[in-house]
Amino acid sequence: MCGITGIFDTRGRGDIDRAVLARMNESQHHRGPDEGGMHVEPGIGLGHRRLSIIDLSTGQQPLYNEDQSVCVVFNGEIYNYQDLIPELLALGHVFHTRSDTEVIVHAWEAWGEECVRRFRGMFAFALWDRNRETLFLARDRLAVKPLYYALLPDGNLIFGSELKSLLAHGGLARDIDPLAVEEYFALGYVAEPRTIFRQARKLPPAHTLTLRRGLPVPEPREYWDVRFSLDSRCSLTEACAQLDEKLAESIRLRMISEVPLGAFLSGGVDSSAVVALMAGLSAEPVNTCSIAFDDPAFNESTFAQAVADRYRTNHHCDLVASDDFDLIDTLARLYDEPYADSSAIPTYRVCQLARKHVTVALSGDGGDETFGGYRRYRLHLMEERLRSALPHGIRRPLFGLLGRVYPKADWAPRMFRAKTTFEGMGRTAVEAYFHSVSILRGPMRTRLFSDRFRSEIDGYSAQEVFRHHAERADTDDPLALIQYLDLKTYLVGDINTKVDRASMAHSLEVREPLMDHELVEWMATLPSSLKVRGQEGKFLLKEAMKPCLPEEVLFRPKMGFAVPLARWFRGPLRERVRQAVLGPRLAATGWFNQDYLRHLVDAHQSGASDYSSPLWTLLMYEAFLRNVLDASTVGILPGAEAAR
Repeated sequence: MCGITGIFDTRGRGDIDRAVLARMNESQHHRGPDEGGMHVEPGIGLGHRRLSIIDLSTGQQPLYNEDQSVCVVFNGEIYNYQDLIPELLALGHVFHTRSDTEVIVHAWEAWGEECVRRFRGMFAFALWDRNRETLFLARDRLAVKPLYYALLPDGNLIFGSELKSLLAHGGLARDIDPLAVEEYFALGYVAEPRTIFRQARKLPPAHTLTLRRGLPVPEPREYWDVRFSLDSRCSLTEACAQLDEKLAESIRLRMISEVPLGAFLSGGVDSSAVVALMAGLSAEPVNTCSIAFDDPAFNESTFAQAVADRYRTNHHCDLVASDDFDLIDTLARLYDEPYADSSAIPTYRVCQLARKHVTVALSGDGGDETFGGYRRYRLHLMEERLRSALPHGIRRPLFGLLGRVYPKADWAPRMFRAKTTFEGMGRTAVEAYFHSVSILRGPMRTRLFSDRFRSEIDGYSAQEVFRHHAERADTDDPLALIQYLDLKTYLVGDINTKVDRASMAHSLEVREPLMDHELVEWMATLPSSLKVRGQEGKFLLKEAMKPCLPEEVLFRPKMGFAVPLARWFRGPLRERVRQAVLGPRLAATGWFNQDYLRHLVDAHQSGASDYSSPLWTLLMYEAFLRNVLDASTVGILPGAEAAR
C-alpha cells in the first residue's frame, strides 16, 4: 500500500516545482514509510511513498517501461498480475521486476485506457505517457483506494491519495462547498465525487480520467458497473458450493505477500468466514487481531476467541477502554474532511494492534453490502411490502398527514413508535431508504441550518445523491435497489474511507476479499431470496459457512463496531461536546441555528432524547474546522504520532 501524488500542467510544459511536489509527497509519508520517489520533467511531476509488500527489492516507484517513456505511480494491489504477465510477455513486453506495478505499465502499452478492465484488485494510479502526452488516472471498481484531484486556475491539475497532499501544494482554495456540508450532515460523509472543498473532487469508483496536454480537462469516464440481473437459477446447494469456491479464490489471491500477513477477527460472520477459509489455505497458523471493550454491551471478543480457538490462530487481542475518546482531533486530521462514523475509533485501534504483528491484514468489509446483511435491509423490505399495497398517489397524502400529526415517541415501546413508519409509508422506495440511513433527517437538517445556509444550497438535498444512483440501478427489485445504492454511497464514502485512513495511519495494508468485483458480479445474479430470507440476512453466506463456523457466531444478533456515544456525551465528554457545539467556531460559520444546537445538547444531556449521532456529527465537523480548515500546516500532527 502506498501514497501517490502529482502535478500536471494541462496547458503546456511549465516547470514543476520539485520542492512543492516533495512537500505534497511527504504529507503522505504515513502511507509509505519504506521508500519515496519522484519523477519530474517539463509539465509533469509524479510522487510516490512506498509501503513494501510485493517485490521488496526491485518494486520501487515511479516505475517505467523499457525506454522510460511511460511512468507510473500506484497505490494498491493487482491480485491477478501473475496471470497477466505471460500474456504481456507473449506480446513482446520485457519485465525488469516481479512487481504488480510493472504490469500496469505494460498493460497500458498493450491495451490503452481499456487496461483497467483487465485488473482484478484495489488500485488508484497515475500513469504518464510522454509519447502520447497523456496523463491517465484510474480508480478501482469499488473505490477501495482513494484518489483526489483539483484543477487550479493556473491550469495545473494536482492529485493525490489524500486531500492533505492537495492542501500541501498551497494552491488549493480552502473554500467549503455548502452542498458538501448538506451531504455530510445527512450521511456522515461527503459523497463521491464531491469533497468538502469547492475546487477539489474525488475520482468516482470505477472511473478513469484521461488528460491530454493542451486539451480541456474532460469528465471522468466509467469503465464498470454492477448489474443486478437476479437471473441465476441455481439451487441453494449449488449456490453454496459456488460461493465456497469463489470465496476461496478471492482469499487465496489476497494472501500473496512477501511480508507478514494476517486478518481482522471481530467475531462477526464476515471476518470469521474470512479467517476460516484462510486457515484452510494456509500451511501455517493464521495471525488474527481483535479488540475487546470493557463495556459488555460493545464487546464481541468472546466470539472472536471461539473462532480463533477453532482454527488455532495466532490470536492477538487488546482491551480498549470504553472511554477511548481521545482520538477526536487525530481523526479529524486523518480524514481531511468531515467524517462522522464513530466506529473509526475502534477501527483505528485494531489497525494499531494489527501493525504490531503484520503488515497486511484481510478484513470482512463489504460483506453486508454483498450478501445482504444490514438490519435496515429487512426493515426496508417490510415497508416495501406495505407500500406496494397502495398506489403512491394515495399513500403520499394519507401517510404524509399521519406522519405529521402523530407524536414522536422515542420513549415508547417500538410498537407504538408509528410516526417514522407513517412517514416512510408516504415516500417512494428511494426517499424512504435515504431517510432511513440519514443521521440528521430532512426536518432536523431544516432546523439545524440557518436561513443563510439554506439560501446558499438553494434547495439542494443530499437525497439527490441517491436519486442519481437509483436512476442507473437498472432494477426494480427492492433489495437489489438498496444494495446498489449502498455499493455506490455507504460502502465507498463511509466503509472504505474509514478503513483506508485508519490503516494507512499505521502503515498497514488492508485487503477486502468480500469486495472482489467478480464475487460482487456473481452475487448480483442470484435472487434476493438467497440473500435475505424472512428475518435472516446473509442467508446464503450463513448456509455456506455452517460446516465452518459455530451457530452462535452465524446466527447471533448483529452487534456492529460501536462506541458508547450517548453515555460519553452525558458523562466524560459532557463539557467538551457542549463547548464544541455551542462554541465560537461553529457559530462563526453563520450556517447553524444556535437555538437548535442548544436544544440538541440540552435535550440529550438531560436524558429527554438521544441525540448522540447528531452531536457526534457536529463534534467532528467542529474538529475538522479547527484541525484542517484553520490549520497552517497539513498532515498527521504530533498527536497522531504519539497515538501510533
